[in-house]
Formats: sequence, C-alpha cells, structure tokens
Amino acid sequence: MKSMGRLEDLQRLLEQDPANTRLQYMLAMEYLSQGRPAEAAGALRALLDRDPAYVPAYYQAGRACEEAEDPDAARDFYRRGIEAARRAGDANAAGELQAALDLLG
Repeated sequence: MKSMGRLEDLQRLLEQDPANTRLQYMLAMEYLSQGRPAEAAGALRALLDRDPAYVPAYYQAGRACEEAEDPDAARDFYRRGIEAARRAGDANAAGELQAALDLLG
C-alpha cells in the first residue's frame, strides 16, 4: 500500500470513529513517516487532549516537535509524559522520556 493511501485510509477510519485513540496514534505515526512532523504533533496533541493517560503519545509528540524545530513544545510534551508515566506506574517510559528531555537540554 502506498503511504498516501495509508494516510487517506486512516483519515477515513477516523472520520467513522473519531474517539479511537489507536487510530489517532497511527495517523500521527504515518505523518511522521511521511516527513510531516508538524501534522504529527497536531494529531498527537489532539489525542492527548482526549486521553492524557496515553503515555506513548508523549514521546512521539516530543519527537515530532523536535523534528518540526519546536524544542519548547518538545520539552513540554516530555515533561507532561514523565508525569503521566509516573501516574501510570510506568518507570520504563518515564525513564525514556527523561532521557529524551535530558538530550534536548
């Protein structure tokens, strides 16, 4: 399947089920794979507005913001992700988010 077709498929599925966080996450990852980090960050921001406990989205949102050359937004996502991971009891994710934050400076 071509990547543009995959993007359109995901968008169509989200129109049918807009509250599906997994589809929203997949859409954001597709944006990243196509070199569209600002759109990925926007999709992940929308996902986290609906589901702030979706811990993996924070790392990817930070990564997308870094790629979009928005380090302040990346730091914010990493910090919020660390807190969400701690609330979820996910020390591994918290550590990965902290490492990403530390690398960003």
